[in-house]
Amino acid sequence: MRTVLVTGANGQVGRKLLTELKPLGEVVAIDVKELDLADSAAISAFVQKLRPGVIVNAAAYTAVDKAESETALARKINADAVRTFGVEARKLQIPLVHYSTDYVFDGSGERPWTETDRTGPLGVYGQTKLEGELALAASGSTHVVLRTSWVFSDHGTNFVKTMLRLGAEREMLQVVADQVGAPTSAATLARMTRLVVEKMLATGKGFAPFSGLYHLTCAGTTSWNGFATAIFAKARALGFPLKVQAVERIASESYPTAAKRPLNSRLDCTKFIETFGVRPESWEAALDETLQSLKKQGPA
Repeated sequence: MRTVLVTGANGQVGRKLLTELKPLGEVVAIDVKELDLADSAAISAFVQKLRPGVIVNAAAYTAVDKAESETALARKINADAVRTFGVEARKLQIPLVHYSTDYVFDGSGERPWTETDRTGPLGVYGQTKLEGELALAASGSTHVVLRTSWVFSDHGTNFVKTMLRLGAEREMLQVVADQVGAPTSAATLARMTRLVVEKMLATGKGFAPFSGLYHLTCAGTTSWNGFATAIFAKARALGFPLKVQAVERIASESYPTAAKRPLNSRLDCTKFIETFGVRPESWEAALDETLQSLKKQGPA
């Protein structure tokens, strides 16, 4: 039976992948407890021993602000580890799927970014994720990099869960309104990943036609303020206990952070849709699914 290696198994996307990828083989799920991604030698040894048939790397250093002061660690996980996975995938002649971010762009303009647009990260997180993309491209492996944005889930720490918590505690919230992007659920990413891997495996050893960089988000765009407003409206309809009555629009400069965020995080997903023949669901539909799941889970 084929072995599917999933890293970052306790993360938002990793959790969803464990269920979605089961039909493709024996899923071996690892996280930081099983493998130190800051240790490239350990990664090589692990992969060489396991000899998986597919690698899906959902692990990353994602503490955007903390990365500004932990540059070396962010680079080891987001770039060096990715390079190592790419090299090992090439040796085994297996496909590899990896995730990147809208933070590789500088956020200028209003046009959705395409895969061929010039990158320009504003901070360490985006820079190290870009370095990971470039390392994979240079590794000689057959790989698919999926750039995505604004990931949320019914698991872990994310904007949806934070808004539900704050909305239950406060009557008024301030949320930035000048950053625009596509909220994307981990469940959607996992489903699309399964389809990508299935297509690659169906070609036998000829994975190369699908190899490359793709943008993948839920359909549609909104601001963080618009996203928060939608969360509260949908959550209230589902019976979530909420005190919030108003969501004030503020500018990014009114909410300073250690790492600067891109204002324009729109990603053009045309290449993915045309290559894999599937169109991701809207962010609103993905939000509905996540809120319904959280409602079933009950109070945290």
